[in-house]
Amino acid sequence: MDVFDALTPLAACRLRASVFGQFAQPYWDRMCGQGYARSTIRLYLNCLAHFAYWSIRRKFELASLDQHIKHFIEQHLPRCRCVAPVQRTAQSVRSALGHLRTTVIDAGVRLDADLIGPADEQLQRFDQYLVRMKGLATSTRRRRVAIVKPLALVTKAGGLPTANQLRLFLNQELSRVSPASGGVTATAVRSYLRFRAFEGERVEQLLAIVASPANWRLAPLPQTLTASEVERLLGAFQSTVPSHLRGYAIVRCLVDLGLRSSEVIGLELDHIDWAAGTIRICKAKSRRVDILPLPQTTGAAIAAYIRSERPQATSRRIFVRHVAPVEEPIAAGVARRTVREAYLRAGLPHTRVHILRHTLAGRLLNTGGTLKEVADVLRHRELDTSLIYAKVDFVRLKAVAMPWPGSKT
Repeated sequence: MDVFDALTPLAACRLRASVFGQFAQPYWDRMCGQGYARSTIRLYLNCLAHFAYWSIRRKFELASLDQHIKHFIEQHLPRCRCVAPVQRTAQSVRSALGHLRTTVIDAGVRLDADLIGPADEQLQRFDQYLVRMKGLATSTRRRRVAIVKPLALVTKAGGLPTANQLRLFLNQELSRVSPASGGVTATAVRSYLRFRAFEGERVEQLLAIVASPANWRLAPLPQTLTASEVERLLGAFQSTVPSHLRGYAIVRCLVDLGLRSSEVIGLELDHIDWAAGTIRICKAKSRRVDILPLPQTTGAAIAAYIRSERPQATSRRIFVRHVAPVEEPIAAGVARRTVREAYLRAGLPHTRVHILRHTLAGRLLNTGGTLKEVADVLRHRELDTSLIYAKVDFVRLKAVAMPWPGSKT
């Protein structure tokens, strides 16, 4: 189909007359290939025609596309007086121009935003260091790079920060976060400085400045759900809830297997051995491949989702998007949002997904399991990591509890 036939004559004329006319057909083909509805593509093309009409009146270089998109959305749209018909909804325009940006890049255009300086190159090397030398998970690497990026940018030509710059950075960052998050910040900074030492820099004096806030790891009590609360959570996926089978299967993986959100979204169709009743966890935080027994309830929930709700997709991931682009797997944020919304529907005052992992540990201990078994099921590399769950081992705690002074028992 000719893309310009999908537009009104005026919109088609505006798009053809702009520098973006050459990208209109690839734009259409790309979005059709990703499963977008024709009505959505037409809406986005009209947004693109509005942007094209605005750009005609300006000296426009494709390399500076990002700054023009930002100016169009933030400055032009709020006071747009362009001749109708034009699309002015900021959310739709932002999405449409995001697809335009991808189409332009796919055509081989190098954008100014993609040009990197010394600090950006250094952060890329830092990220590779975290992969090759430390073996960290993608989410951990991204967080560490994001934490140290402001520190890397204050230095000149990728040099080391001064002692004063480092103190000021730590003071600003640690003053706005909790002690636990402050420990993460300090760990990221130390990791960055050790990377600089790995590249031959002298960082001994700077490392001495970085101290983690006082935070006792085993001090808090793990938050868990009761058996009735778990039932309420699992019952919060009625058929009226959008994507209820996917949501139910995700929560069953979290409740029954104690998986992390990143591990749930990483599950693939080939990871399940239906005959043996096992599931393979290949994207675990420990970077190991673990084989776990697949409970019947969990397997039934996954099978129901695959048979009745999962869209046709070439992706081997179990949990995929239900709206375009349907070929892409869901992100960890979708899994977390699924659980938070289920908490809300069930009337539970929780927001954290990790509570379900704590709940599994508590259930194992209170049905006769040991800390070693908890460590095996949760795939902790060190038994020490599982010690905090001793606080919710109520059966064994009752056996060693001393009577309260002055009580009759």
